[in-house]
Formats: sequence, C-alpha cells, structure tokens
Amino acid sequence: MSYLKGVTAVVNLVTLEPEVSAAHTKSAITAALVRIARVEAKNIEVTTQPDGTVRLTGTVNSLHALRRAEHAAWAAPGVYGVDDQLVVLT
Repeated sequence: MSYLKGVTAVVNLVTLEPEVSAAHTKSAITAALVRIARVEAKNIEVTTQPDGTVRLTGTVNSLHALRRAEHAAWAAPGVYGVDDQLVVLT
C-alpha cells in the first residue's frame, strides 16, 4: 500500500451496474416461468423496459402461481421493478 502526503482518507463512491439487455431479461423470466410447473407461462406476457422495469400481464390459476411468477420476475438479472398486472382466474 502506498501513501500520499496530505491524504488522510479516501471515499469510494463508485458503483457498478451490470449491463443486461431488456431482451435478455425477458427471456430469463420466460424461461423461469416455464420451469415453474404450476405457472402456465403461455398465459403470461412479459414486457421489459430498458430501465429494468418488468410488466407481467395475463392470467394465472391461483394466487400461489401469481406469487411465483412475480418472484421469477424479481429474480431475473437486471430487474429493478415489477409491475404485476396478472389476473387470478377463479
């Protein structure tokens, strides 16, 4: 470690954000929905925005399936917000 005369502290405010495309995020979420057997991925439309926001629209058969779809969206890389517009069929 080297020292600079007169320097008493260094504050590092640099943050790194991964570069993830909206298309990659959408495909990751869709693949996760397909892996979840209880969620019918064909009834869910995934829309992604460049700012990391994801919108889920469509229908699911239960509240549990809705939560799992929501979780899959949040777990995708590059997601900073989820707008859940899913409807639970009764």
